[in-house]
Amino acid sequence: MKRHMSLVLISALVASAGLSSCGGKGGDSDAEVPTDTVIDRFGTVTQTVGPNGERPTPVADVTLTDKQAAQIRQGGYRAAIAWHELSNWSQALQSGMESKFDELGVQVVSTTDAKFDAATRANQIESALALKPDVLLGQAVDPTTAAAAYQPAVDRGIKLIFADQAPDDYVYGDQYQAVMTDDLFQIGQRTGSAMCDAVGDTGDVAVLYYDAEFHVTNYRDAAFLSTLAEQCPEAHIIAKQGFSDPNKAEEIANALLVKHPDVDGIYISWAVPAQGVLAALKNSGNTDTKIVTVDLDDTIAADLAEGGNVAAMVADNAFEYGEAMAVAAALALLDQPAPEFGISDSVTVTQDTLEAGYEAWNETVPASVLGAQE
Repeated sequence: MKRHMSLVLISALVASAGLSSCGGKGGDSDAEVPTDTVIDRFGTVTQTVGPNGERPTPVADVTLTDKQAAQIRQGGYRAAIAWHELSNWSQALQSGMESKFDELGVQVVSTTDAKFDAATRANQIESALALKPDVLLGQAVDPTTAAAAYQPAVDRGIKLIFADQAPDDYVYGDQYQAVMTDDLFQIGQRTGSAMCDAVGDTGDVAVLYYDAEFHVTNYRDAAFLSTLAEQCPEAHIIAKQGFSDPNKAEEIANALLVKHPDVDGIYISWAVPAQGVLAALKNSGNTDTKIVTVDLDDTIAADLAEGGNVAAMVADNAFEYGEAMAVAAALALLDQPAPEFGISDSVTVTQDTLEAGYEAWNETVPASVLGAQE
């Protein structure tokens, strides 16, 4: 164990050279925290808007008439689904999509996972198109490279429905027919409130954010910062560190903990990189620092259930979100307007609300999480 810990600390010290941080518990000055990141540019946010200023439509308003549903059932339509990361969250969305598509008689002919690799995504989309889908439901995590990746589908007249955001320069109603996402401000507000509770309104907080042009996480993170400033202004942001590869989160967290071993709370943009942060805390023997993140994840939920480092997760209503994407696809197939920017609600998941969190994803609490509660 001592040898393992030494290796962790050595690697963390090396990685810490690029860590941006500031004061609190013996740290450096507040001036060292960057103020020009992708999450600072929004300033104070108070409501959800899309990347181009789009006003949101609640997913509850995305519906089909009985006549429209019957038309879809008679159409023999085919759908393909292209994920950038096949996580618990995307699987919950897919479950909602498949449930609605099954009801409407739409065949899902392909599901792919690009594992955050742009070239893989482009190749997978080409392969999916060979199966002749009528509609493609996908993600544009990097809106710049996504534009080229999805262009073959546009060229073939295939309808496009996106989770979170559309590719750069794509025009609503032309290259794509709908975007569905979360109520971004609501999620940021919930994570901010949960962090205030976790650190007692006065603690030191580090922010690990997704350092890319991705409106969904950027805006949620900005809403987190706005909520923290409003609801617990005595709490201090002592570090902001971006990551582009979720798999590097543990390395970044190791560096953070070397410089700020007494940090009270760490916010991470979503649950997959939060797994790496949790691993770094456990490897360092840290049982005090609290984690707040977004999305539901069994590993994170098990730690939450046993009263570990995780204080809260905020999960969207992913199953309903997925159903709404399928309904938007059906509307597009009928050449009917679907929402330019639809949003779903969310739920704060704590030790006391684990069941409600899993219900939002149309799942039961897994045995591994229930066992951690005992």
